[in-house]
Amino acid sequence: MNSINLWKNIFSSQKNQPEKGGLIITKTQRDKLLSENQNLLKEKTKLQQLVKIQQQESEAKEEAFYSELLDIFDSLEFLIDYLDNNLQEENFNPKAFKRLPKFVGSMQEKLLTILSRREVEKIDFDEDTPDFSVCKVVDREIRDDIPEQTITKIVRQGFKIKEKILRYVEVITAK
Repeated sequence: MNSINLWKNIFSSQKNQPEKGGLIITKTQRDKLLSENQNLLKEKTKLQQLVKIQQQESEAKEEAFYSELLDIFDSLEFLIDYLDNNLQEENFNPKAFKRLPKFVGSMQEKLLTILSRREVEKIDFDEDTPDFSVCKVVDREIRDDIPEQTITKIVRQGFKIKEKILRYVEVITAK
């Protein structure tokens, strides 16, 4: 018998009517109530411990995420210094300029790795016409050399988390 039913049972007794001036319970009822109270206190303690553990896990994940973002920040800071030192007119270094796409690409890969750890994946889309379950047409351009609705350019990559679309692949199509 749970505590609610036990209390209902106690208050339904003829002796325990409010106008009679008191609450009378048997030793068995008292023992059951005390036992139920102890069980509830134990459950409360377990739940508090579980909440604390979940908070600690959440904080650890958050700290790891921020640490990964700081790696990207450091890479951007390095890139700014690199550009400042190697692309000024008096110090222009063509080799440094040629390395830029590779360096920026590595930063993009780092970011994709960070997203992937959180189950955010880039939508792989390489069709000629939009699949509107993953694509959004953001502009159209007049083209006579290709069929209408043919994708002429992917403007922004799309991303999903599990099966939920976070951002559609944004495309320009021919008209």
